[in-house]
Amino acid sequence: MDDEPITELRSVTGPRVFGYLRHITGSAARHTALAGCLTEYCRSHELTLCGVFTDRERAVAIRAPAFVGLLDALELPDAYGVLVPAFGHLGPRPVAAERKRQITATGVRLIVVRSARPQAGSKPLVRLQQQGGT
Repeated sequence: MDDEPITELRSVTGPRVFGYLRHITGSAARHTALAGCLTEYCRSHELTLCGVFTDRERAVAIRAPAFVGLLDALELPDAYGVLVPAFGHLGPRPVAAERKRQITATGVRLIVVRSARPQAGSKPLVRLQQQGGT
């Protein structure tokens, strides 16, 4: 009988993804929290986070340094996708649309951790308003 561990006990790498953050304001702790969000998402979805690219410039250019680095990484043969905490990390709408187009043109998936649209089957957000003077 073979003493090799069963598949569930072997160290298996999941699909390889790269994170992208646009972090122009906020503290180092905020950046760490955002990167941690990507790490946790990957852990819970069996993805391998291979790196996080972060643009910190206030000026919004479609071909910002970290974004160009991300596109280069997506050329690797085993790249599966790009992970962002929210769609807004791709930049303002016109820039985000072009970046999304460039990402999907590489043949990888764009994975958004917190989507702005409600998920199918989820309950709508209910806002409570104070009634009366009590």
